[in-house]
Amino acid sequence: MVRRFIRLVLCLIGVVVIGGAAFYFVTAPDSLPESRWASLGAPDVANGERVFWAGGCVSCHAAPGAQGDAKLTLAGGLALKSPFGTFHVPNISPDEQAGIGRWSLAQFGNAMKRGVGPDGQHLYPSFPYGSYARMSDEDVNDLFAYLKTLPKSSNVTPPHELPFPFNIRLALGGWKLLYFNDQPRVVLANADDKVKRGQYLAESLGHCGECHTPRDSLGGFVRDQWLAGAANPEGKGRIPNITPGSKSISSWSEADITNYLQTGFTPDFDSAGGQMVDVQQNIAHLPQSDIEAISAYLKAVPNK
Repeated sequence: MVRRFIRLVLCLIGVVVIGGAAFYFVTAPDSLPESRWASLGAPDVANGERVFWAGGCVSCHAAPGAQGDAKLTLAGGLALKSPFGTFHVPNISPDEQAGIGRWSLAQFGNAMKRGVGPDGQHLYPSFPYGSYARMSDEDVNDLFAYLKTLPKSSNVTPPHELPFPFNIRLALGGWKLLYFNDQPRVVLANADDKVKRGQYLAESLGHCGECHTPRDSLGGFVRDQWLAGAANPEGKGRIPNITPGSKSISSWSEADITNYLQTGFTPDFDSAGGQMVDVQQNIAHLPQSDIEAISAYLKAVPNK
């Protein structure tokens, strides 16, 4: 009996060890090879600036309360409260100590497109790499070059404040296994080039779904409810449904949406509020053609 019990215990330990090893193998951080970034050539800094505004970098990474040109100092420090704890937005200025000044293009690219930090650790999806995964390598290269031109900040941001088990980064591999991919959020039949451009901007750089799509209990998108509206992460009200037949924008034309994204004013002469103020101000920096492409995409997505 004792030997049989010992064998049973050893078998259970073996199963746990093998299972744990298998889980780690399947969910380990998945970085892109450095060779992928080596052949991109000289970056287009002007395009990098457009990517910067489309990506809304200042909305999270500028110091809280920063205005005007001060927003271009990406010192971090914003506290993002969530059901999983408080995330502190990092400094991504080109400072060599506190920011990303020592990062390589490969490290930056893996953070943007794979959610993997410079030391090979999983990043939390409070940073919307789940959307940025759809970025082209060229846009990543151009954005990185533009960020290097911005002012440095020595601000050191505090670590995230996350209770157990959310403070275990290894578990993020399981989250990625369930939710992370780089495929289009919706399939649009017969989309023309304008709508395709809008899809790229809205689903990757603009990461519209990060606020406008509902999430399940693990923080992943409810896949069949793309842009159907969601709870406000700040705890007040809801982020609206922005699919074509929704009450919020069903009566808006493409031109109405374009004007709203450019000026912040609705067709009824109301104005953008809450987090959308920063989003609109960022999008307003884009060329007219890009803003019109986003509008065309929002009219083409499936209604929810």
